[in-house]
Amino acid sequence: MDKQPATLPQHFLEKVQRYGRDKVALRQKELGIWQEYSWQESYEQVEQFALGLLALGLERGDKICTIGDNDRQYLWAYIGLLAVGGVQVGIFTDAALNEINYIVSHSDAAFVLAKDQEQCDKLLSIQDEIPNVRQVIYWDERGLWNYDNPWLISFADVQAKGRALAAQQPNRFAAEIGLGKGEDPVVICYTSGTTGLPKGAVLSHGNLMASARVYNEVDPRRDTDNHVSFLPLGWIGEHALGIAPHVYTGIIMNFPEEPETVRENVREIAPEGILYNSRLWDTVVGTVQVRMNEAIWLNRKLYEWFLPIGYRYADRRMTGEGVSLGLKAAYQLGDLLLFAPLRNQLGLSRVRAAYTAGAALSPDAMRFFHALGVNLKQIYGSTEVTGGATIHRDGAIKFASVGQPAPEVEIRIAEDGEIWLGGPTVFQGYYKNPEATAAARPVDEDGRPWFRTGDAGYIDEDGHLIYLDRVKDMLSLANGEKFSPQFIEGRLKFSPFIRDVMAIGGEEREFVTALIIIDFENVGAWAEKNRLSYTTFVDLSQKPEVAAQIQRAVIQVNESLPPAAWIRRFVLMHKEFDADEAEMTRSRKLRRGFLYERYGEIIEAMYGGLEAIQVRAAVKYRDGREGVVETAVKILDVSGSVPVPSR
Repeated sequence: MDKQPATLPQHFLEKVQRYGRDKVALRQKELGIWQEYSWQESYEQVEQFALGLLALGLERGDKICTIGDNDRQYLWAYIGLLAVGGVQVGIFTDAALNEINYIVSHSDAAFVLAKDQEQCDKLLSIQDEIPNVRQVIYWDERGLWNYDNPWLISFADVQAKGRALAAQQPNRFAAEIGLGKGEDPVVICYTSGTTGLPKGAVLSHGNLMASARVYNEVDPRRDTDNHVSFLPLGWIGEHALGIAPHVYTGIIMNFPEEPETVRENVREIAPEGILYNSRLWDTVVGTVQVRMNEAIWLNRKLYEWFLPIGYRYADRRMTGEGVSLGLKAAYQLGDLLLFAPLRNQLGLSRVRAAYTAGAALSPDAMRFFHALGVNLKQIYGSTEVTGGATIHRDGAIKFASVGQPAPEVEIRIAEDGEIWLGGPTVFQGYYKNPEATAAARPVDEDGRPWFRTGDAGYIDEDGHLIYLDRVKDMLSLANGEKFSPQFIEGRLKFSPFIRDVMAIGGEEREFVTALIIIDFENVGAWAEKNRLSYTTFVDLSQKPEVAAQIQRAVIQVNESLPPAAWIRRFVLMHKEFDADEAEMTRSRKLRRGFLYERYGEIIEAMYGGLEAIQVRAAVKYRDGREGVVETAVKILDVSGSVPVPSR
């Protein structure tokens, strides 16, 4: 290429010219075998699809919604549509019809890529409501052979049109890539806002490539590194830490065989870098703890002996303290006998840098993974800053912080404590929403855009950002003391028995309470091991033995919190929080206002001193039967275990 690449397809073309058929670009596991594709093979697939879109009438700037599991066709389509000036709009695979309808309509999508029969059926059911969509392109033909609807077209047929156009205009594809500019929009990523309708954050090629560049400065990626692509492309994480580094540094993309085999496939590939959201890391912690409880005597003893050594070793390394020869030798023995086998089982044996993003991960979970020898780092940011704006550096990891600003990223703390972020990754604005753009993306006197995060935090003496909570979610109790519900929730979710939590307080409240959701799988396994019979989630959640386990976890967390944040009363909820019922977002953020309203009677009962409250709940029995039960949800009081905050 004559000029420096500025767009994702231009970087992709540069890698193709460098590696050709000599290097693997991607793998996908099919029928138990990892199939490999070179950069040249990838290029041919991308070119055919991109030119096929032009043959279908795609114009530069057209939006294309994509919905389906991550796989090679998804990647080829993604790069291909960008190469001819299209803009990608990701939709979560489990999105409900109303969500799909809203995003497809609001984004003015001209085409939709839908992987299979399931996704095509969703779109066919709302075809009359999305007249802007010219065609739906599918790439998994199973179940679609007998469909007779010209609105649907296969990936292969699009590529056939592309080959025909290439025969007529052999230089068209390279010319289209050359037309791209860094400021061109590349992705509209719809935020899963906890209130109101989602907003479409518009990101440019420059935003994504800047994100790849600045993170590569902190944790360099090599063209021999492996990336396992499983995070949904409705979320910014896979764009910023998967596809952009793929075209920027040449990392190898690896696609799981099925969503259900991700854990197994991660273990087989053993990537050098990995991003899980905080919920997934919490799940891994819970899985390890449960497995160790059920392990043979020797393995349990190794865990009991060496985990405290791992904690001491990690703490000294993170704080910069010297590690004695004795501690180092003890840790090396623990690594040989316990930590290395555990990392191997988790697919983390080759990880140089692991990341957590989304809701804050508890300091306890961070310590746990560093004790195992996993270099886990917190990322803080949002879609509007192309993913991460801060990151921990090696040797400068503070468990309570979300790291220091990434290179080229600036942080301001406003007078009210709100975090503002600036730099080359700040988004272009919200699609068709100038009012929201003006409110969230102010421009300073030098013409530089900033993003107002709505989060509360501060910069400590070492330049680390300490995240507290959403500004609007910081709560004051009746005595004027403030507390962060999210911080409490993160600490409680370190327990393998707790899946979700909502901490509650406010100016009219004198103390903190909590709605707690048990982890049905982990608690169920514990119950069976201890011969505790149960029939449903409702039944298990209200067992006195389960309540005792959760109460111990609450008391333990209380001991580590400031007095204003002590939990005095809590309930074990009769059901899980459900994204389909609008109780949380698809990325598992709580919709607090909705939950306050829906469970208002339970909340008032906790503050009213009641011992239980009657609820009606839909249940599914272990034999598959469904029904509705009315049950008493117990209210647990731990006031005697913590000092009472003074007014």
